[in-house]
Amino acid sequence: MTINAAELAGNMLGAMQGVLSEKWPKIREYGEAEAHKLAQSLSKIQTLIIAGEIDEEEAMLHLAIQRNASQSVLLTLAGLSALAVEQALNAAFDAIKDTVNTALGFPLL
Repeated sequence: MTINAAELAGNMLGAMQGVLSEKWPKIREYGEAEAHKLAQSLSKIQTLIIAGEIDEEEAMLHLAIQRNASQSVLLTLAGLSALAVEQALNAAFDAIKDTVNTALGFPLL
């Protein structure tokens, strides 16, 4: 099973929008960009795993780096608290967890 980055991004966006609904009109552009970056990172992780270039531990580090970068971007937006950003990212990952973990063959999310 190949990870479909566009599908993941759409699922993540829906989950993030649900958590950040009050602020969504102001942060939509950033939310979309970060969801796409995260989805592309997950797709790249799968490619690297399949090629044998990284292992599970390295995959988790790659994801942590991208998650931290997205968290930093979202925290710079006016009116978003650390709790709201954490909840949005958790919801985004929960929305794609089964798909990603199944595709990778191990629990990354």
